[in-house]
Amino acid sequence: MISRRGMLLGGAAMGLVAAAPSAIGQVPSVDTLPPTAPVKRIALTAREIETRLLGPDKPATKHFCAYDGEPFKIFRFERGTRLAVDFENLLPDPTTVHWHGIRVPNLSDGVAPLTQEVIAPGGRFSYNVPLPDGGFYFFHPHCDETGQVGRGLFALLIVDDPQERKVHFDAECFIVVKDWRLGEDGQWIEMSTDEGAATAGTFGTVRATNGSVIPPRVEVPAYGDVRVRAIVADATRVIDLGTDHDDAALIAVDGQALLPPALTDHLPDGIWRMGPAMRADLQVRMPGPGQEVKVYDYRSSEPYLLTTLVAVDKGLKKTPFKPKALPASTAPMPDLKSPKTLDFLVQVSAGATAIGVPLPDDDPLAKALVDSLCVGAKTHWAISRDSWATGEALRLPPPLSQLSAGTTYVVNCTNVTKHVHPMHLHGHVFRVLSSSKKTGMPQYLADTVIVEPNETVKFAFKATSGNWVFHCHILEHMDTGLMGWFRVS
Repeated sequence: MISRRGMLLGGAAMGLVAAAPSAIGQVPSVDTLPPTAPVKRIALTAREIETRLLGPDKPATKHFCAYDGEPFKIFRFERGTRLAVDFENLLPDPTTVHWHGIRVPNLSDGVAPLTQEVIAPGGRFSYNVPLPDGGFYFFHPHCDETGQVGRGLFALLIVDDPQERKVHFDAECFIVVKDWRLGEDGQWIEMSTDEGAATAGTFGTVRATNGSVIPPRVEVPAYGDVRVRAIVADATRVIDLGTDHDDAALIAVDGQALLPPALTDHLPDGIWRMGPAMRADLQVRMPGPGQEVKVYDYRSSEPYLLTTLVAVDKGLKKTPFKPKALPASTAPMPDLKSPKTLDFLVQVSAGATAIGVPLPDDDPLAKALVDSLCVGAKTHWAISRDSWATGEALRLPPPLSQLSAGTTYVVNCTNVTKHVHPMHLHGHVFRVLSSSKKTGMPQYLADTVIVEPNETVKFAFKATSGNWVFHCHILEHMDTGLMGWFRVS
């Protein structure tokens, strides 16, 4: 049966409870669309299937996780639509759904125990998912992410902005970077190792693009403008996205327009570095018929081919290349005139720690426990000495900071470890202002930003009411302590 909280969310999805007080944590769950927004009700399931990840002539992989039984399913809706999502968990394990990058009301963020309890096998939950901003997003579980995402449980979500109809592309191509941890028999091997969790992560044994071990070849119009939409859906891998072609530009990051667009040749080292959960839109102007453009991951010891774009004659004429500017983001922008400053260290932890100011005893979250299936067995990481629950220490840690809704905060995030950390903030779009190490990098909007070893990245956001987590999206790092949360009220 749907819980009372699920019923409240369903009511919000129909515009009846636009800012209902949260039953968890005593903060408002603010809606990001008006009650009059058009509603699209959809049914969504998570289930296991069999699929041939190693190739059509290889053994089928069992226990692949997919939404609606379809690997890498793409959902597409128009900006301004409200999704009323009736979710059913048909997996053998608990799960939740997190709408990555979407500015949802806090009660629909999918993070147990902050916003909901886990959804048991056979359980249901109603999510209110307003789509206030155009762009490229995705959704995935926020419990046992390493295992469930590792076995394929995510889907792409495209929110089309009507204003983009003025910006014409001749073709669209998706590149989904996702490796698999498979044995030669095609079956899953252990998703996480202690060594991987404590270092750069446990890498897949098989590289793949769009689920295939054979890089895709995609026919597109010669002399046409192709919108290449790339996402790193892997739990661990960091890539350096680039092409072997001069006429290419970065036009969006994490679904938000980059203004002005940047020629890829003008980016640092001619690439765009992306970690788990990060997205990028490239505009590629194709050469003449029969010619090819190759999209690579240049971070490998040798460039790894992700996709080949093949130019075919569609009657287009050759014209000078000009990067296309997408409509500006509709997300709230930070006010940098008088922001407040937050400083955080990403660091190694020798064990479970929590130094933040504890919540009052009468707070609903003061004694909240994290489900043991949602976390790792050991603690390896911390944010400013605060670690998320792991192992048997399942008490929810205190918030990293208590923030004021509507206030702009500038975060100085410093990585004092030896490994890369893509840091993701739920519920917000932030502006990346500067890096202590990268020169020539444009300012841009994002929901996830890479922080390199010995680097400080500065970013700013306008706080929205709710309990929002801030974590590394290398999933084993998150599972072993590298997550905290902000209370915004």
